[in-house]
Amino acid sequence: MDLPYRLHRDDRTWVPPFKAEVRKLLDRAANPFFAHAEADYFLAERDGEVVGRIAAIHNRLHNEIHEDRVGFFGFFECINDFTVARALVDAAGAWVRARGLDTLRGPMSFSVNDECGLLIDGFDTPNTLMMPHNPPYYLPLLQTAGFTKAKDLICLQGGSAVAPVEAPERTARAVRLILERYQLKIRPLDRRRFAAEVETVKDLYNRCWEKNWGFVPMTDAEIDHLAAAFKPVVIPSLVPFVETADGTPIAFGLALPDLNEALRDNRSGAMFPASLTMLLKLKLKRLTRARILLLGILPEWRGKGIDAALYHWIWTRSAERGIGWGEAGWLLEDNAAIIQGLAKANFTPYKTYRLLDRPA
Repeated sequence: MDLPYRLHRDDRTWVPPFKAEVRKLLDRAANPFFAHAEADYFLAERDGEVVGRIAAIHNRLHNEIHEDRVGFFGFFECINDFTVARALVDAAGAWVRARGLDTLRGPMSFSVNDECGLLIDGFDTPNTLMMPHNPPYYLPLLQTAGFTKAKDLICLQGGSAVAPVEAPERTARAVRLILERYQLKIRPLDRRRFAAEVETVKDLYNRCWEKNWGFVPMTDAEIDHLAAAFKPVVIPSLVPFVETADGTPIAFGLALPDLNEALRDNRSGAMFPASLTMLLKLKLKRLTRARILLLGILPEWRGKGIDAALYHWIWTRSAERGIGWGEAGWLLEDNAAIIQGLAKANFTPYKTYRLLDRPA
């Protein structure tokens, strides 16, 4: 856990994670991911000093869903030295190969539902909540070690961190027409019914993304775990649900204030006391940035402009709270429909992350 703080201490665009949160993520007893997966962690040492780290991961649920034999690597950190990088990925490759897997893919820490991807473009801006950051030399290290592109993940930005701006009027007009045409309504999350709202998200999440490349459904325990972590900082108006006239949910979005904006100066990674009071203090800071983590629409309702309705809702409700800038993503590079829809809402690509493969 200490290595990234040494490697990236002079990079002001890297937002240090809380060490206590990383510890909980790596804890096999605390993280529900390990109900369907296993992992081992490796350190590279030279002359008594740690110079690299990697996790080797067997996500059994992924292989059941996709009927392949892919192992994963994550939590990759390394000095700028090919021999160290090669030793790390070779150790991970041997570990997954011993479990009958034939491909090593990553970085994923631990899965597509966590931080994933290697930053390859957009190094001049800080990473948002739950997004990774790494130096430019990681890509050539991994390419030299035999990795090639599996898929790119695109992040887009919209608005302004200086001051909130209104969403384009043409979008507002289009959204009104869409809701009227299909007799739909949008409502915010109801915090008084938080447990029931989480159940709705469980159903929609796994149905909306089930056909996506690399998607692995989250178990009930994983969603409950994530919901408990997010509950203190959720802003209900930034979690919209789209419902039909009879109240059937067909889509939802999830945006969170970018807590990384408040944490950039926490260079030691020391964790505040894990209490609701401290988390609420973070929430009450005047943040100007948000991240749209999720936007899901049931397949039979796609292509009708509902994505624009959700983005417009999140944009306007964020502006009401003084949040003027937002990151949308990540999005699969070939998700043309959503990327084009975001472009119409004045979002532009600004970061690219890459998932890499090589034979195990």
